[in-house]
Amino acid sequence: MAQQTSLVGSIGVLFQYPNFADLLDKLGIKVEAVKSTPLKAAPDGFGPTSPEARAALNSIIQDSYAWFKSLVRDRRHLTDAELATASDGRVFTGHQAIGAKLIDELGDEKTALAWLAKEKNVDTKLPVRDYQLKSRFGDLPFLHAAALAALDAAGFSALGGRLDELGAVAAIERFNLDGLLALWHPATAN
Repeated sequence: MAQQTSLVGSIGVLFQYPNFADLLDKLGIKVEAVKSTPLKAAPDGFGPTSPEARAALNSIIQDSYAWFKSLVRDRRHLTDAELATASDGRVFTGHQAIGAKLIDELGDEKTALAWLAKEKNVDTKLPVRDYQLKSRFGDLPFLHAAALAALDAAGFSALGGRLDELGAVAAIERFNLDGLLALWHPATAN
């Protein structure tokens, strides 16, 4: 169940990592490492990613993607053709998701609760709890300070101050993924 304006789908696997090599080079910072094997801690974000590291990452991505698709296929009872359409990474509106067989009907929280009571005998008085994700930057406050210090050292202190004022860190935080199975999290609560 989803609302008409929900975004449903985005079935796929993504592995993103920053590459700070150019910025560090401009700041005159060199990162050195001694590793037990070439693929240890790869990619590291401090230099180019080797073809071997890309292949290792791609192996993880493809294995996870196959697992993810099998969950969707089995739980939504999709044919191979339906799965191919639904799992190409795009998002669908709630209305489109019905046609893609990713949801059964449109509705809101009350509709979902009524369905749970009728179909699954869930007590209608069962409390609903909304969970908020904890900011990842909250666990790593030095990253925020380090980013501002790096901008300052590069002569961009005004830019750093302006980004801080605009809440750019909070905006970037909303793009974080929440694990292997990730959900989009809007900026404001429903």
